[in-house]
Amino acid sequence: MEVTITARNLELGDALRDYVESKVDRLERYMPDLHEARVELSNLSTKNPEDSQVAQVTIFGARGSVLRSEERTGDMRSSIDAALDKMSRQIRRFKGKNWRSQGRRAAEELAMRQEEMEDELDAQELVRVKRFRTRPMTADEAIDQMELLGHDFFVFYSVTEGGFNVVYRRRDGGYGLLVPELS
Repeated sequence: MEVTITARNLELGDALRDYVESKVDRLERYMPDLHEARVELSNLSTKNPEDSQVAQVTIFGARGSVLRSEERTGDMRSSIDAALDKMSRQIRRFKGKNWRSQGRRAAEELAMRQEEMEDELDAQELVRVKRFRTRPMTADEAIDQMELLGHDFFVFYSVTEGGFNVVYRRRDGGYGLLVPELS
């Protein structure tokens, strides 16, 4: 598994790098098909010093799954430990929900993976371009993935619709589905 560690407003020494790598390597016990892990450590200037040390962990599975956790404490090692504990709980939850139907997974693996295309936009208007890999899934699977990532919306390739759709969390607590149609 490839581990990438990024530090912002923080000196990343060898001891901290080794600590993170040894902790992240333990995640392979829970999910052996991991192929990449990204760890972002940052020191924020906040009013509350107990929330200044942030550790964010994002892992990428071989089948296109993406899990993310973030924790903030007053100590960087505590933030790392808390984020990785949260990640291990998410992996167990993910495996429980998604590893039950191997037949459906085999069909999905054969489906084409697509990346989001970058439009040619003016550099001053474009703040960020984010590329991601996806696999065909149902709306229920997309909602589960959105919850695991902690986002308010999730873009996915729908198995039933045969195109890209968006699920989102509504203010009333429910979920919505956007299905684009060409005019």
